[in-house]
Amino acid sequence: MPLHLLELILFSTYAELRAERSRSYLGLVWWIAEPAMMMAAFWLVFDVILKSGGPDYLPFLLVGLTLWQWMKSCITHGGYAIWGNLGLIRQARLPVLVFPLAQMLADTIKFLCIFVLLLVILWCMGYPPNITYLALPLLFLVTLLFSVGASFLVAAFVPFIPDLRFIIEQILTVVMFLSGVVFALDAVPSPLREVIALNPVATLLDGVRAILLKAHWPDWWALLKVGAISALVCATGIACVLRFSPRYPKLAV
Repeated sequence: MPLHLLELILFSTYAELRAERSRSYLGLVWWIAEPAMMMAAFWLVFDVILKSGGPDYLPFLLVGLTLWQWMKSCITHGGYAIWGNLGLIRQARLPVLVFPLAQMLADTIKFLCIFVLLLVILWCMGYPPNITYLALPLLFLVTLLFSVGASFLVAAFVPFIPDLRFIIEQILTVVMFLSGVVFALDAVPSPLREVIALNPVATLLDGVRAILLKAHWPDWWALLKVGAISALVCATGIACVLRFSPRYPKLAV
C-alpha cells in the first residue's frame, strides 16, 4: 500500500473518531451500552424466562455480542461509506477504498478498547489470562479480513441500489441468530448444528470463546478454512469496488 494512501486512511480514521466524539455525548460509551443492553435482553429471555441459557451463559453471551458488534459495525459502516461520500467522491479524485477502510479502522480501534474492558470483566468473573491468548491476534486478523471482504461487497453495490441497506440489516440479523451469538451450538439438534457450523462467523465465535472461557486452542483446521474463505471474499470485494469505481462519481447524490 502506498505511503500516501496509508496516511490518508489514518487521517480519515482520526477525523471519523473525532467527529463521532463531537456529535455524540456518549461517544465510546455507546459502544459499551449497546451490547450491554442487548446482553441484558437476551440473558433475560434465554436464561431467566426460558431457562435455556445454561451455566456460564452471561460471559458466553458477552463475548459473542462484543465480537458480533465489531463485525456488524465494520460491515455496515464500511459498506455504506462509499454511498455516504458520493458528494465528496464527485468533487475530489480520491481512491474510493479509502472511505470504507477508514470506517472499519475506526470501528476496530473502538472494538479493541471495548475488548480490553471485556477482558477485565472476564478476569473478575473467574476467567483469568492463559497461554491460548497468543492465538487471539490470528483470530482477530481472520475476523477482520472476513468483515473487510463483506464490507467491500456491500460498499460496491449500495451506491447503485441504496435500498439494499434495509435488506442487509435483515440479513445481518438472521446471520446473528444462525451463528451462535446468543446460544451455544451444542444446544442445536445434530443435523442443523452441522449446517450452522459451516457458517464462518460461528467458527470465529467458537474460537474466541474457547480461548477466553475455556483456555482451549481454537480449531486450527477450521480457522484455516475460514481464513481462505475470508481472503477470497476480500479479494472479490476489492475487485468489485475497483471495477465500479469509475461509475461512482457519475451517480446522483
